[in-house]
Amino acid sequence: MSRPSRLARTHLAQTRKARPADEWAAERVFRPLAQWLVAPAARLGLKPTQIVLFHTGLVLLSAWQLRRGQWLVPAALLQLKTVLDNLDGQLARATDQTTLTGRYLDSELDVLGNLALLVSLQGPLAGTGLNLLLSLILSTDYLWERDYRAARGETFRAAAAQGGDDPRLLVALEALYQGYFVPQERLLSRIFEMRLRRAAGGDPTALDRQRYTPLPALTLSANLGLSSQLSFFGALLVLRRPHGYGPSLLLQAAALVAAQLWREERVRTGRRDDASA
Repeated sequence: MSRPSRLARTHLAQTRKARPADEWAAERVFRPLAQWLVAPAARLGLKPTQIVLFHTGLVLLSAWQLRRGQWLVPAALLQLKTVLDNLDGQLARATDQTTLTGRYLDSELDVLGNLALLVSLQGPLAGTGLNLLLSLILSTDYLWERDYRAARGETFRAAAAQGGDDPRLLVALEALYQGYFVPQERLLSRIFEMRLRRAAGGDPTALDRQRYTPLPALTLSANLGLSSQLSFFGALLVLRRPHGYGPSLLLQAAALVAAQLWREERVRTGRRDDASA
């Protein structure tokens, strides 16, 4: 049996990125659609990085259409982009092409595409600010999943395949990641750890860390992922209400703050229950 034939029989469970909490839009809509494309993409010899470049072009085209006052075409392009954004990872896992270059490139070009969309919609200043807020929302999900797994002794991210990376390109992409994402992650990590220590009254125990990382909070952050963001943005475009997306990011941030306060209260309540037991 040829490799594309084997891939045609590959199930979604074998190519999806396993997560403790599912993103509904990705799991129920976009990843199943992307799965239909895994075998054809492999048959054509497409590389995940080529798909990343192509779906980034779709976002930039959507942003250009948005500036021209178009609504339906950008909405459709963004949904296609989201299908392909899921496809690149599923294809990489199905064909053992998960590389650091691909991971960095996907993350960084997502930021570029989001920035283009938001600047087209809100202008340079407000668009840049909203893009940073969106990045912080997505980084919160990343960190909450990392901490959830660490508190339970689970592996956070599978190692990338050895080889397949252009050394010079990898260095450049890693530098960009270090300059944009790492400061956000360090800041948020310090805040989350400081709040945990305050709630625990000192050094948190392993049980405190499990209480601090409940699955419902992670489910909330997971469903603010990029697949959900772009499907919601597309819905607003269809309704001709795209300017509602900016305020929605503020509401999302407020929801995460409320979830953070609940996480802290779980630690304090657990400590009181332990003391009275």
